[in-house]
Amino acid sequence: LGRMKPVIVVHGGAGRIFKEREEGCRAGVVRAALRGYSVLKQGGSAVDAVEEAVRSMEDDPHFNAGCGSVLNEKGEVEMDAIIMDGKNLDSGAVSAVKCIANPIKLARLVMEKTKHMLLTDHGAQLFAQATGIPEIPGEKLITERSRERWKKNLEPDSNPEEFQKDLGTVGAVAIDSEGNVACATSTGGLSNKLIGRVGDTACIGSGGYADNHSGATSTTGHGESIMKVVLARLILYYMEQGMSPEVAADTALDYMKTRVGGLGGVIVVNKAGEWAARFSTKQMSWATVKDDNLHYGIYAGEKHIKSIDEALASEREGF
Repeated sequence: LGRMKPVIVVHGGAGRIFKEREEGCRAGVVRAALRGYSVLKQGGSAVDAVEEAVRSMEDDPHFNAGCGSVLNEKGEVEMDAIIMDGKNLDSGAVSAVKCIANPIKLARLVMEKTKHMLLTDHGAQLFAQATGIPEIPGEKLITERSRERWKKNLEPDSNPEEFQKDLGTVGAVAIDSEGNVACATSTGGLSNKLIGRVGDTACIGSGGYADNHSGATSTTGHGESIMKVVLARLILYYMEQGMSPEVAADTALDYMKTRVGGLGGVIVVNKAGEWAARFSTKQMSWATVKDDNLHYGIYAGEKHIKSIDEALASEREGF
């Protein structure tokens, strides 16, 4: 068997990225892609790589996942995450989890240590304790910005819908040298959401899907719209019909827009290692490493390319 060239693609969420946050978002997706790629280069699996990339963004307060997650109506952080292995279609997810730093780690443990695919809320918390994942005070996940936005949304004349536009789920897809694909997605959800609201992220086929027979995808955008069209699985279906990752992504996003008026973004890799990062929102931060080249962007049509050595050097200098 010819060995595959590993590829990783990450996104930091689709929507509107405020000017003053652009640099941080760009740096954050680039860092995540480089970390995931280094896992692949050292012979790690696609599952290891996507988990590592997403963990890096959960720890980065620029993104709506892990630390930096938006707050629900009660002012708390409730997070959703999913991971999926394209080799055997194993998947693990958690929803409405509180007080842990890395929901993606917990999702992976659900995949590997239980017979189940999705644990929620209190049950997920008990499982986290049982597997030794440290609990952290909820406040540790709350940034000044999330609290500000929550307060703004509580004002009687506020329109939380307006604020949903710049919310980033984070995600990663990868193919490793064995040709296995994987996806991972993690989010804090919608600002001022009802307690217990679960969006697309934790739902298999909506927030992500991975199958060695076709490829892997991770989504971001308006969760309820994504769930209505089962966006991640829809993209893979289009690839099974023979579409390239880019055309499949655009076709699926277009369908979601015309059918239910929903906007979003997706990253895709197919079983041949071809990739795409596409979005119908104003912006989506994304980065890819393939053939030792880093590609990244935020705006439609924007694509920077650096050699990986150059990228790693500027990474060490702190961007």
